[in-house]
Amino acid sequence: MDAELKAVELQEVPEPKMEDEDELRMKMEDEALKDEGDEAELKDADVTEELDEEQQEKEPMTGGQRSSDAPPAGGDAAAAAEKNGSVKLKIPEESPEEVKFTGLSKEELLRVAGTPGWVRTRWTLLLLFWLGWLGMLLGAVLIILQAPRCRDLPVTSWWNHGPLYQIGNVQAFTDRQDLKGLEQKVVALSQLKVKGVVVGPLHVAPPDEAVSLRFEEISPKVGNREQFKGFIQAAHKKGISVVLDLTPNYQGTSGPWFSNTSVTNVAERLKSALVFWLDEGVDGIQLSGVERVSTVVPSLWTDIRTIVQNGTEKRPDKRVLIGITDRSSVEDVSSLLSSTGVDLLISRVLRPRDSDATERAQSVQHLYSSHSQMKLAWSLGGQKEGHLASLVGPALVKLYQLLLLTLPGTPVFNYGDEIGLMDEDTKFPKMLWDSDDAQNETQQEERSERLSCRSFFQSLSELRGKERSLLFGDFVLLSNSSSSLVYLRVWDQSARYLAAFNWAEEATQLQLSDVTLPQHAGVVLSTNSSALPAESRVDLNNLRLGPGQAALLRFPYTG
Repeated sequence: MDAELKAVELQEVPEPKMEDEDELRMKMEDEALKDEGDEAELKDADVTEELDEEQQEKEPMTGGQRSSDAPPAGGDAAAAAEKNGSVKLKIPEESPEEVKFTGLSKEELLRVAGTPGWVRTRWTLLLLFWLGWLGMLLGAVLIILQAPRCRDLPVTSWWNHGPLYQIGNVQAFTDRQDLKGLEQKVVALSQLKVKGVVVGPLHVAPPDEAVSLRFEEISPKVGNREQFKGFIQAAHKKGISVVLDLTPNYQGTSGPWFSNTSVTNVAERLKSALVFWLDEGVDGIQLSGVERVSTVVPSLWTDIRTIVQNGTEKRPDKRVLIGITDRSSVEDVSSLLSSTGVDLLISRVLRPRDSDATERAQSVQHLYSSHSQMKLAWSLGGQKEGHLASLVGPALVKLYQLLLLTLPGTPVFNYGDEIGLMDEDTKFPKMLWDSDDAQNETQQEERSERLSCRSFFQSLSELRGKERSLLFGDFVLLSNSSSSLVYLRVWDQSARYLAAFNWAEEATQLQLSDVTLPQHAGVVLSTNSSALPAESRVDLNNLRLGPGQAALLRFPYTG
């Protein structure tokens, strides 16, 4: 537009003279060049304004010096450009539009779908799919059929799931010397992982006086019925069952059932007492001298068994009937276990004797082969025999704890056996509870030993309650001699447990080689943790046990 305005102005200027035509022509050419320069600057400015701030920062600015590759400009326009600066632009070339694949249209797909080649392809893919699916199904069926079937779990009762703990004298067991004090010790009992507590006898029974026997009355020396019910409730809350010992003449010398002439009368009176205490909430009954009452009055003994072992609408849970015998012969014990029909029979079959130690394992093997292990009970000590530490010696307490807790059957312990409590002048020594009272060096050592023994018992008891091989696994005798014993506990595909014992006073080297054994096994527990620390590995072909040492080893099922 500036050029047009200038052209109009030129038209209005008077016609110049001829001599000035050349000069006028030169001026007009200069004006035209100037106009073209102005238009170029305007165009450059418009483009510069359209750039965004980021692009402007990337491009170099020419401040005061002309770019070496910029074309030279003439006149004032070029000088102004160098003075004010200009933006060097790089305009990318337009690339042709990319061709995007949009697939076949609906009409094209319909035309192709019916062609013979595509039909054959579809049928081929469908056939391959179903063949692959059927192949996977067949493979899964074959895996299930070829996999070893899990053994059915045996029928068990609560007394098969953990040790029983006998408290024959409540006064010796608690500081309060009564049933209320017994209730206060329920937490401590729970920490031992015991499944049942056998309490008593508690009833009034003057020695050798059958006429004065009162089964349903608790001796005031130990408390009252309300205290006993409080103990039962507290024990049940901790998952501990309570068994009541109702041995009639437990303080006399004429036998647990008095004289032969009184057995019938005493057994008859016992029947009503059984109903009474079972209704009070006890979970079982223990009776001594079962061989006598079962043979003298067999009909009454059948009634006693029926009352205890058969559940009712009021008492649907299973109750245990525990018998105690003085017999130690494995043949006698086996015969009594069959004839009396008790759920558990506590005997002296494991009692240490002067005979060869090999008889101990042979007795276990005989009873295991003749009876269900759910009816076997193992004990060392009791109300008559005394405590474990006094029978085997303090140094072997852990060894016999390991033996009782790994044999097939229910282990039964006397109170204090978990800490190695020793008998003194009585079979019912005062229980030693842990205390923070000031002690001398000897007392501190004794306390440390008690705590170590208790921890060992607790760990074993807890392990037995969790591992199927120890709960109801098969018993496999691997080695038995006068100085050592090794057996295996195995259940289906569960971890295997190997128990090894050295009875001797010198170290022994065991070479265990069997097709069922691996070369190495891991140590779970040992009576001497310094020689065989837990979680270490041992060579079964060269297993060394120190004097009086025992160890429990474990290895996995390998198929």
